[in-house]
Amino acid sequence: MAMNVSQEHGPLSGFTVGVTAARRADELGALLQRRGATVLHAPALRIVPLADDSELLTATKELIVDAPDVVVATTAIGFRGWIEAADGWGHGEALLGRLRGVELLARGPKVKGAVRAAGLTEHWSPSSESMAEVLDRLLGEGVEGRRIALQLHGEPLPGFVESLRAGGADVVLVPVYRWLPPIDLSPVDRLLDAVVSRGVDAVTFTSAPAAASLFARAEERGMTAEVTAALLHDVLPACVGPVTALPLQSRGLDTVQPERFRLGPLVQLLCQELPARARSLPIAGHRVEVRGHAVLVDDELRAVPPAGMALLRALIRRPGWVVARAELLRALPGAGRDEHAVETAMARLRTALGTPKLIQTVVKRGYRLALDPAAGSKYAD
Repeated sequence: MAMNVSQEHGPLSGFTVGVTAARRADELGALLQRRGATVLHAPALRIVPLADDSELLTATKELIVDAPDVVVATTAIGFRGWIEAADGWGHGEALLGRLRGVELLARGPKVKGAVRAAGLTEHWSPSSESMAEVLDRLLGEGVEGRRIALQLHGEPLPGFVESLRAGGADVVLVPVYRWLPPIDLSPVDRLLDAVVSRGVDAVTFTSAPAAASLFARAEERGMTAEVTAALLHDVLPACVGPVTALPLQSRGLDTVQPERFRLGPLVQLLCQELPARARSLPIAGHRVEVRGHAVLVDDELRAVPPAGMALLRALIRRPGWVVARAELLRALPGAGRDEHAVETAMARLRTALGTPKLIQTVVKRGYRLALDPAAGSKYAD
């Protein structure tokens, strides 16, 4: 039976949002749920610490022996992980001693906090929290012949290392942890299926590797074209920032991004974008707004089952016009050929909406939305 939610609803009530984050996924999910969203959590990655990794140990020893001119700390978790790993190998004090004597750049306040917690002081931090601004500063100072150590955020940042090397820098990469596909792929598969069936209204991305990983799995399942089409037309891809958006943009997909590259602003952006995409009409004396899996009827949120929502979307595409049963049957997911399925789903839809007169039965022809006369001319073209 459909659920009636009469209490005050949030800006994301009635919408379903997919979350691909591995790190801070609970925080992002809680922010979305607090604003009313239903969250489909599908970590597209797992983070593997490299405390026992020879690459990180080699890079650490190399920097202790041959001092860099500049060290760029990109993430708080990564910088802390590096110091902790060095401690575990018995090189912690030597590394900290070396970092005290170099130009230390910290991308953003969280990284700055990690740097200071280690007893160090950053020389500079960009106001925009952007790696592009870090790159501009380095290139502006001139990097010819300079040795620059870059603490990686899972993988090299697109264009960053190339630009430094093109400018004549010797770049040492410090890989603190790596992104790998999740061990359990079933949540990712559920999200991909939901994207293709339009069971989610938006998908959030907080790292470029997560976006790349989601598409890699779609490719393995032969779903790339369907997933791309859904994200292009119906499901909103929301990225925390421009670097995260690159794997999507390379596939011709437009994304929305907040001005500040943080989880809070990303959620606020969804609170604006998703309600703005909802279809709202005056029907039978009521204001009706169709959201992802629920309908606002005069500001009262009514949950609608998937079959009913499929019918309602078919009707709202041509408001006020009669839509034949055969066409509505085609809109029903997995309904087969029996038009009785339309009548059953329509009865449940009317019950869910709580206002049966919103949808009129036109004998021997089909159904239509009871669009208010004043609105009829606007939607009649």
